[in-house]
Amino acid sequence: MNIILIAIIVANVLFSYKGFNDNTFFRKYEFHMGRVQSGEQIRILSSGFLHADIAHLAFNMFTLYFFAPVVIDYLGEFLFVVVYFGSLIFGSLLTIVFHKDDYNYRAIGASGAVTGVLYSAILLRPDMMLGIFFIIPMPAYLFGILYLLYSIYGMKAKNDNIGHTAHFGGAIGGYLITLITNPNLLVEHTFMVVLLTIPIIILFAMAKMGKL
Repeated sequence: MNIILIAIIVANVLFSYKGFNDNTFFRKYEFHMGRVQSGEQIRILSSGFLHADIAHLAFNMFTLYFFAPVVIDYLGEFLFVVVYFGSLIFGSLLTIVFHKDDYNYRAIGASGAVTGVLYSAILLRPDMMLGIFFIIPMPAYLFGILYLLYSIYGMKAKNDNIGHTAHFGGAIGGYLITLITNPNLLVEHTFMVVLLTIPIIILFAMAKMGKL
């Protein structure tokens, strides 16, 4: 496994583990809208290394483990880091746009960064197949779309503090960074470029109609 990928996974595990066992630490570094707006911008990044529980952490890290090598192989280590942290920041920025008036809004998780890597990998390798539960075959692009549709449900339900809005910001970040650095994909993988915009369009349409 690539050393940079290992470092990111280890950082997530250690930071999250500290948060599991130290509520003061967790509250200090989670995304909290009021605190971010009062000047604690470090939370835009630090919240991406905290998780709600072991299952939340494991899901994000397994997803990253499977998709990151594709991005590293095609784009190189530097651009992989740009996609990861760029998507994390995009996720937090979209969260600010959607929840700017909710000063008590809280969120945590690497989902924004991971979703950006996921979208980047699918754009680069649209023929990828996944084994859901290591058994059921599923096209990677279908998994990506379903993942974002689930995120819409999470945004509407508002029954946890997982950063569902960040999923979309991350997807947009990974999508744009990958296309900007590899504009040839617009021609080579036109169908996938269009297909992956569908959940993003749905999100903004629902927001425009006041459904979120």
